Amino acid sequence: MRVKPLHRGWVAALLLALSLDATVQAAETLRVGYQKYGTLVLLKARSTLEKRLAEQGVTVQWTEFPGGPQLLEGLNVGSIDFGVTGETPPVFAQAAGADLVYVAHEPPAPTSEAILVPKDSSIQTLADLKGKRIVLNKGSNVHYLLVRALEKAGLKYSDIQPIYLPPADARAAFERGSADAWVIWDPYQAAAEKQLQARTLTDGTGLVDNHQFYLSTRPYAQQHPQVIATLVDEVRSVGEWAKANPEEVAKQVAPLLGLPEDIARTVVARQGYGAQFISPEVVTAQQKIADAFTQIRLIPKTLAVRDVIWTPPANLAQRAEVKP
Repeated sequence: MRVKPLHRGWVAALLLALSLDATVQAAETLRVGYQKYGTLVLLKARSTLEKRLAEQGVTVQWTEFPGGPQLLEGLNVGSIDFGVTGETPPVFAQAAGADLVYVAHEPPAPTSEAILVPKDSSIQTLADLKGKRIVLNKGSNVHYLLVRALEKAGLKYSDIQPIYLPPADARAAFERGSADAWVIWDPYQAAAEKQLQARTLTDGTGLVDNHQFYLSTRPYAQQHPQVIATLVDEVRSVGEWAKANPEEVAKQVAPLLGLPEDIARTVVARQGYGAQFISPEVVTAQQKIADAFTQIRLIPKTLAVRDVIWTPPANLAQRAEVKP
């Protein structure tokens, strides 16, 4: 399924209609959380969101986070209103009682996360991970990749020794040999492959979708749907531009990521572009992730992902023409 880009004219009409709704409140600021990766990096650099929202009297503030769990904690404590993460962080945040909602998602990008091992490691198969020290960011998108990879190998989560560290510390541990494997996402993944000659034991192909999700606090999404509508429109627009101009994107994001252009090119090629509102199929996929973590007791209770999905305004949903 594919959602066509929103048209500026009817988005403007939608915003006018929303302004007449008594439940909609005027927003002065949109605080966006982003990571060193993804479409929001491009959106920030292009400044098109600021121009669109200035017409509504809204300013934009950007805050960078090292990973999805940290970003969603920022949402939970109210330091940001909107952000992007991988598949797993929203599940852990929901389990912790965070008042957030899924707003939209990018297409699958299974090759942009992987389990890496040192180039001269004796680990050759997933089964060889038994008893090994595996470093990862707890609750991040790669946490689910590890769970699925172990399942494929016939191993239990208790068969490995997880070491929970954010990306920068995880790389240091991996480099000095304090970890036998590193489960990580781009751009850290691409950098390790190129700079450390790390070997890919497996990426997410056939194991996970690795959707990127856009989330908001529930109060902000309910009170300012016109801002969210504009934001999703801009995310989709910059994503479509990026998909059509990968070389230009690589040149643009390389200095933003602090990486050589050849590594940035790899990151761009593996990313998914084309934001869409949350579909029933994606809800089902997220539910499987939540159930998997409940089963291995990393989440203490059963979750209902459908309870934290933002429903776009009726006019917006009706005009988002879908085709096979």
